[in-house]
This record gives sequence, C-alpha cells and structure tokens, in this order.
Amino acid sequence: MMMPLTRRRLLATLLCLCALPSPARSQNASATPAPASVEGFNCSANGTYPCQAYALYRAGFAGVPLDLAAVGDLFGVSRFMLAHANNLSTSAAPAAGQPLLVPLQCGCPSGSPNAYAPTQYQISSGDTFWIVSVTKLQNLTQYQAVERVNPTVVPTKLEVGDMVTFPIFCQCPTAAQNATALVTYVMQQGDTYASIAAAFAVDAQSLVSLNGPERGTQLFSEILVPLRRKVPQWLPPIVTRNDVPATPPSPPPTATPGPSDVADNRGGVVTGLAVGLGVVGGLWLLQLLLLGCLWRRLKATGRRGDAVASGEGGEGGRSGKSASGSGGVGGERFLVSDISEWLDKYRVFKVEELERGTDGFDDAHLIQGSVYKANIGGEVFAVKKMKWDACEELKILQKVNHSNLVKLEGFCINTATGDCFLVYEYVENGSLDLCLLDRPRARRLDWRTRLHIALDLAHGLQYIHEHTWPRVVHKDVKSSNVLLDARMRAKIANFGLAKTGHNAVTTHIVGTQGYIAPEYLVDGLVTTKMDVFAYGVVLLELVSGREAAGDGGELLLADAEERVFRGREDRLEARAAAWMDPVLADQNCPPGSVATVMGVARACLQRDPAKRPSMVDVAYTLSRADEYFADYSGESVSVDGSGEIAAR
Repeated sequence: MMMPLTRRRLLATLLCLCALPSPARSQNASATPAPASVEGFNCSANGTYPCQAYALYRAGFAGVPLDLAAVGDLFGVSRFMLAHANNLSTSAAPAAGQPLLVPLQCGCPSGSPNAYAPTQYQISSGDTFWIVSVTKLQNLTQYQAVERVNPTVVPTKLEVGDMVTFPIFCQCPTAAQNATALVTYVMQQGDTYASIAAAFAVDAQSLVSLNGPERGTQLFSEILVPLRRKVPQWLPPIVTRNDVPATPPSPPPTATPGPSDVADNRGGVVTGLAVGLGVVGGLWLLQLLLLGCLWRRLKATGRRGDAVASGEGGEGGRSGKSASGSGGVGGERFLVSDISEWLDKYRVFKVEELERGTDGFDDAHLIQGSVYKANIGGEVFAVKKMKWDACEELKILQKVNHSNLVKLEGFCINTATGDCFLVYEYVENGSLDLCLLDRPRARRLDWRTRLHIALDLAHGLQYIHEHTWPRVVHKDVKSSNVLLDARMRAKIANFGLAKTGHNAVTTHIVGTQGYIAPEYLVDGLVTTKMDVFAYGVVLLELVSGREAAGDGGELLLADAEERVFRGREDRLEARAAAWMDPVLADQNCPPGSVATVMGVARACLQRDPAKRPSMVDVAYTLSRADEYFADYSGESVSVDGSGEIAAR
C-alpha cells in the first residue's frame, strides 16, 4: 500500500526542517566553549596543528555505498586508514547505520580563522553546497564554511565535474584537555550529553568543558568529544556496538506543503502497519540476496586466486625466484597471499589482451618511456611495462584513491618473461613538461589554468602526505610525472620510487636533476618535505615555462634565486613579471597572483626542510592566489627593459 501524498509531503518537510543547520556560537581559546558556528571551530591559541582528529560518520546514507573505499573516497582517506581506525579488515563491508571513526588531519591553514580537514569532492548532477553538507557529509560541515574556503566558486553556477573543497569541522586538543584526539560528533534525535558520554566512555563534564552547557546545543549541532586512549588499540563503545542512528540524515525538501497536506488520514494506522511489514520483509529478502552474492564472490575469488597462482591464462601474481635466484621461467609457485587482497579491487588483465591492445607493444603506441597506449574492449588505457617486481608499487597504489592521482585500473604479470604490467586510466593531454615546452600547446595554458594545475598537484600531494598511513612520500615529483586530463586538470603519476613511512634514511639516492632536495642528496633523508621541495621546482616551471635543468646543466632554481628571489620584497611582482613565461605576457595575468605563487615556491625551496611549509598550507595559500581573478580589472602586465611593471 502506498503512503498518501499529503502524509509523505508532511514527513519530508518535517525531516528537512530537522536537518537545517542550527545557529550556535563559535569556539575559541578565550571565549566560553560552545558548539561550532556555521564556519566551524575557531583555531585555538593553545592547540598544536596539524593533529590527528576523527569524525563520527554513519554508513549507508545518501547513496554512499556500504563500502570502506566509498566512505574513504568521500573524506579523502584510504580504505586502509579507515579500516585501521575502526579495527576492521580492509575487505569488511560496514552495516547500514554502522558508526565509523573517520581519521582526519586537522589543521589551521595560514589565514584561516577555523580549524578543518579539507576534503575534495567532485560535483554530481543535482549537488549544491547545502545538499552535500547535510546529506552525504551528514552535517559534519556547513555550506557557509564551504563558501568561505572556495571563494572563487559561485555556488549557484556549479557544473558537473567541478572539484570543490569541503572543510570537515575538527579541532586539536590542548594539553589541559587530557585527550589523545577529539571526535567531531553531530547531535542526533534523542541525544543528551549523558548518552553521548556513555557512548564514548567519557564523563559528561568533559563535554561541557569542550562545548559549553547542553542547553546551548541543538539537533544536528557539531560538538567535540574527547578520546582518552589511542585508536585503534581502544575503540569507544559507539563504534564497537554498531549503533544505528535514531535520525538519519535527511534529504532536501522537494516541495512546499500546502494547508491541505496536513489533513488527518483515517487509514494512517493501517498504512503505517503495511509499510512497516513491507520494510521488514524487504530487509529479510535483501539479507538473503547479500548472503548469496557473498557466497558467489568468495567462490569466484578462490578460483581467480588459483588461476593467478598457477600462471594460467597469462595472469600472474608476484613472480617467484628460481634456484639460481633469478625470476621468470622455472620459478617457484607464485605467492598469492601477496596479491590476493588486490584481486577484488583491480582487474587482472591477460597478456594477450595487452598485446592486442598495443599491437604487440609497437612503437606507434608508445606514449613516453615504457608507457603504451592500449585499446582494450573499446576502452583506452595506459600500460606501463616493467622488468622488475611491482609488488611494492602495487601495495602503495592500493592505499591511495584521489581525483588528483592517476587511477590504477589493473595489472598483469607475464609468467613466461617475468614482465610486470600496470594498467592505468588514460590521461588525454599527456605530461605537463611536454605541454610547457611545446609553444603552441603552452599557449593553451593560460595563467589561471597553470594556477589550477598547481592547486591540483598540491591537493594530490596533501592527500598522500596527510591522509595515508603510514605516510607516502612520492620521491619523484616532477613535471613529467604530472599528467593533464581533457579538462587540463592535473594528476600525479608514477609511484615507482614512492616509499611509505617518514624520516627514513637511505644510501641509495635516486631522482632527477633539478628536483632533488639537498637533505636527500647529502644525507639520504626521506621525508614528505623532499616532495615539497620538488613541488617548488614545478611551480618555477609553471611560471617560467622552462625546464628544471637545461641541456648544459643550468638549474632553473639557481636562475630564480638570482633574478627573482633576491632583492627588495616590494619589487617581487616586477621581478616575477620579468621572469615569467613570455606566452603569458599577452594574457590577462594578475601580477599579485604570480608574485604569490613565486612566494610559495621560495618557501618550498628552503634549504632547511623544517622551514618548508606543509602541503596543507601550500594549498590554502594558492587558493587565495586564485582570488586575485575575482577582483582583477583585466589589465595585463607588460615589462619594460628595466623590469618595471606597467599596466596596459
């Protein structure tokens, strides 16, 4: 039986009114504690940023699949990190309504009054800042905060495919708060400080200390809850008992109810009973279907694992070593345990598929280096052919998933030759270095496009530095490893040298001239700051349109230090304008924006790694540089022989 239209409209309206963001006071170091304002929790003078924080998220609402990878994608964290934080296996599927702790890297970017964890979201049809904040992100942010951190994005002119930063509200604890981390929690129907305190095994007074009196909170207010012990060695009861929320996130209103919509319906009790029985029956049927699908999937995985282990059909796993210690023919049985966790996530290609798609790896299909363009089943892929074991690279790639990282689609190991193939998404416009050096193509890269490329690269590096655990260091950031898609948005490629961990030391120095950080070259120190240094060099390439190292060995960095970085600060705009790519001279190019980018590059290229900024700060500063376009009058910059700026 179908619920009457009037009753359905009334229910939708009431749910939407409940989901409206509630006004509340902001929190800072000197004021009385209170729930977050519509722009989040104020940065605390006594907090240490960045820090590890968490958000309490309930699975299975607003169309987000019941899958750890899908939830991780929403918040810009890997499936591995999400599983680790909740003491789950990476293949676990959360139940509908299951509370999950989402790990966040909480920070206070320079110039921001509020603490937040930025997450990149790609706009889909029908999305608005408000809808995404309230439904998919379950009120863990507010649309006003989204507008503030995206000053150049017009909320009423969103297009499908646009990338928007959503700030997830968070906070870093002070020493006086005696907390290992703080959880951002959204008040639900029926919640009290006492019930929330019990759910997190803390006392209610700690909530008062952090958020102010309970009477100051409202439904769907964001509050902070302390964790007294380290996660995941200990998990709060709300996570271990898998509560289902009393009030799920509500969709936006679809219609305005009229007076007749609230009329009494005599069949309401019968209708409600029928709907309830239908829902229960549907859930039982769904559970049976899921069990059947799970059984079929387990059987299929077992068959695929056996095929990979035996090397049948040209598919393979990690190649074993022969008695002589070399890989290839005559090797031991393949170690399926090393790749079994990837079989459901990635497609295992056959060697014959790759050979047909590349005409036997003909040079006509060669893109660059050992990467070939392949057409397989009507789809275009980029196939990277390698002669070495790619297990370590696969282990890193399975941890990351971000729109500014080139996506791995699958892999293949040829058991006959020992060759390994990684199959990636095909990125249409090729590498950044080729675009910059090809003058006709370089003219397509106007200043705003170059600035967006710099931002995309910053977001990708921020993700692998801040949202993976252990942290990933790319180790080979350079313009040839930055690919541009059809919309000229940037994606980081080639994780062949990438390492997990932080502050490691190596004696095996590898890299490309012009990009290698001094502490890595001298001491072999591997940290995220070596990526920051190389990123600074890429910024110089974007501004100048030149290579990091010339044919004669001249370094772009040395030229920038001599001609741009030295001198009075108030003359930086003039020096940057004189030094930038000549193809930009005839375009509208705000001098303040160019100078800001050069300032970021100078900070990234500090010889002392401790003085270099994090990629969180870099991304925030570059987003401010993009604001110059909002107020820029359209006057371009010309430079006379003395290096003076003249508007024209």
